[in-house]
Formats: sequence, structure tokens, C-alpha cells
Amino acid sequence: MSTIREKDGFDFTFDELKCGECDGLCCIGESGFIWVNSGEMREIAKFLQIDLAEFKEEYLKKINYKYSIKERRVSQDNYECLFFDREIRGCTIYDVRPKQCRTYPFWEYFKNNTDELMRECIAISKIKKGKKDE
Repeated sequence: MSTIREKDGFDFTFDELKCGECDGLCCIGESGFIWVNSGEMREIAKFLQIDLAEFKEEYLKKINYKYSIKERRVSQDNYECLFFDREIRGCTIYDVRPKQCRTYPFWEYFKNNTDELMRECIAISKIKKGKKDE
């Protein structure tokens, strides 16, 4: 079974096996938003074995009408997702992580910023348009 993922419209591939070699760089860095919808909130709360109200209070921040997972500041201009575990260098809610995390790195933003993505993620390989390198 191949661990190389690709998606139409993107000029790169993503090797899932290389995630084990990374220090969780997709979970740390500049501050940003980790959006969760109501279904994801319920799933994560259930996974954590807490009620939805407690989950929202402890783990989310409301931005207008949407919710984002809170971050921890680890140094100046360096943050990490609240569910990132520094010891294991991984996600503590991996099985129920939000769609935003599950679809990484195939985000619209990276269609035009592949070079930036390649600097951030060791699992990315650029492919030539029309050709797919293995």
C-alpha cells in the first residue's frame, strides 16, 4: 500500500511515512486558526470524555461565529496547537482531529505556495505538471 498521496490540482505529493521523522512542524509555528465545526467539536469532546460545554470552554476560542482550537505560546512568534504533545511530538487527538488537520497539506493556499510548503514539511515532493514522479 502506497503512502504517497496526491490530489488533482496540486503540483506536489505527500509521503505519510515521513510524518514519523518530523517534529510536528505542521502543529507548531506562527499563530493561526485551527477551525472546528460542530460535528468535530462533538467528536473531540466524546473522545476526551468531557461534555461539549466543557470542551468549548477549555479548548476553543470563538472568532465571530466560528470556533478555533486554542494554542499555547512556546516562544516569541512560536505557538503550538493545544493538542500537540511535545514529548511524543504528535497529536493527542489524532484519530478525531479536525478536517483542517486531516486535509493538510492539500490546502488551497499551498496550490500557489508549494515552495513554502516544501520548506516547512519534509514529506513534500514537487512533481512536474503532467508527470508524476514516484
